[in-house]
Amino acid sequence: MVYVYIGIMALVTYLIRVIPLTVFHRKIENRYVQSFLYYVPYTCLTAMTFPAILYATESVASALAGVAAAGVLAYRGKSLVTVAAAACAAVFVAELLL
Repeated sequence: MVYVYIGIMALVTYLIRVIPLTVFHRKIENRYVQSFLYYVPYTCLTAMTFPAILYATESVASALAGVAAAGVLAYRGKSLVTVAAAACAAVFVAELLL
């Protein structure tokens, strides 16, 4: 029975990826549709990741401290390693203070 579920999930995943390729033969020329499609991966990733960030620590306050530190450093153009290390340090300090 498990193999049937796995097969159905594989089929659905495959169809989601193949149907747009078969339906849209021409390049999308509309500027607004292109900009919408450009940002879809970022919004999906954010929608999946952000709730997990808030509940990954002991308290939501320490998670928000890490998010704030990461947001400031990412906005300033720091590297991914720097942003991740600073976010971890901010969460650690916030957990010690709380």
